[in-house]
Amino acid sequence: MPYEHKLIRRVEFPETDMAGIVHFTNFFRYMEYAEHDFYRSLGHSVIMPHLNPPLGFPRVHASCDYKKPIRFEDMLEIHLLVKEKRARVLSYIFKFRKEGETEEIARGALTVVCVSHVPGKMEAVPIPAGLADQIQVAPAELLG
Repeated sequence: MPYEHKLIRRVEFPETDMAGIVHFTNFFRYMEYAEHDFYRSLGHSVIMPHLNPPLGFPRVHASCDYKKPIRFEDMLEIHLLVKEKRARVLSYIFKFRKEGETEEIARGALTVVCVSHVPGKMEAVPIPAGLADQIQVAPAELLG
């Protein structure tokens, strides 16, 4: 059962500031890209419009600590690890590295809640078994 997922992508010019360093806000996009790719790797999507009512996973927490810059044209490895899994909640940590290197350049966290999209309101609901059964929590030694 998956508890981790890796995504590698090139840093593009519009993601950088005037110094050619990735702007801090893009790390939140990178976490979202990796999360969505994780769901796709399991045969799902971050939104589930085919269910009645449709489901989605809005964020209730997002954070990122920066340790070292990454620059335009660098290859960035985004390592998603499942930190916590509850009936309605998934928490992830993200370790960012330059491809081929071991030093962490940033570390992020996301907590998402499964919600139903009923017109005019959102309500926390259990994660569908078809998805929840495919996800497990990463071993503690990988989370540190």
